[in-house]
Amino acid sequence: MNSKTRYSIDIIIVLSQKDLKVRYKNTVLGYLWSIGNPLAFAMVFYIAFKIVVRIQVEDYVLFLISGLFPWQWFSNSVGAAPMIFLANTSIIKKINFPRELLPATLVLQDMIHFLFSIPVIILFLFLYGKNPSFSWLYGIPILLVSQFLMMCGICLVIASTNLFFRDLERLTTIAMTLLFYFTPIFYPESMVPDKFQHFLALNPLAHLMINWRNMFLYGRIDPIFLGISLAYSLASFVVGYTVYRKLSWRFAEVL
Repeated sequence: MNSKTRYSIDIIIVLSQKDLKVRYKNTVLGYLWSIGNPLAFAMVFYIAFKIVVRIQVEDYVLFLISGLFPWQWFSNSVGAAPMIFLANTSIIKKINFPRELLPATLVLQDMIHFLFSIPVIILFLFLYGKNPSFSWLYGIPILLVSQFLMMCGICLVIASTNLFFRDLERLTTIAMTLLFYFTPIFYPESMVPDKFQHFLALNPLAHLMINWRNMFLYGRIDPIFLGISLAYSLASFVVGYTVYRKLSWRFAEVL
């Protein structure tokens, strides 16, 4: 490991420790907050769609949380991305380090919270008479890498651009809301009419979320869906890093 890599790792560790201290300062429940939000959403969607609308999906609570937990990772990181450089202005001005580590650290922290939520999914699997699959051993790392790269790229674009176009923060909130309802999370992809199925390929999250859910519930990963997700992930990362490199030299003007 060269000195540059070691330095980057040290920076990520320090930034992660700082964020965790701020996030859980003066909180009693701590870790429970990271799983409380998706569980609350699961309860609301269960009442709305299983009891009221009576959607025909087996083991609907398990179906919901297996999609909501990976979605929360995406939602938390992207939702915080617009302010990541602005919130760390003092650090950026005082310390010379690769600025792109800030969005990467943000995504990494939320990934760790997501990993801590997987035992909750396992608990619900047991409650519904199911067991974790052997495919988790290779499926989880593959999907983690795919989502991590995708989100790093998206967060780099949003964080960099928001410094020069502050309306992007509000636009991101609107886009996240629309993306949530256009992604098969609280409904199965089979409910999408055939004439609109091809639009799923235009949604960068759709196939990733479907694979997460299918792996948790059935122990399988669709290789075609995985290929689409990886293509989006690599494209997002390349675009995100390119945008960051194009704009980073002007950060001093606006920070």
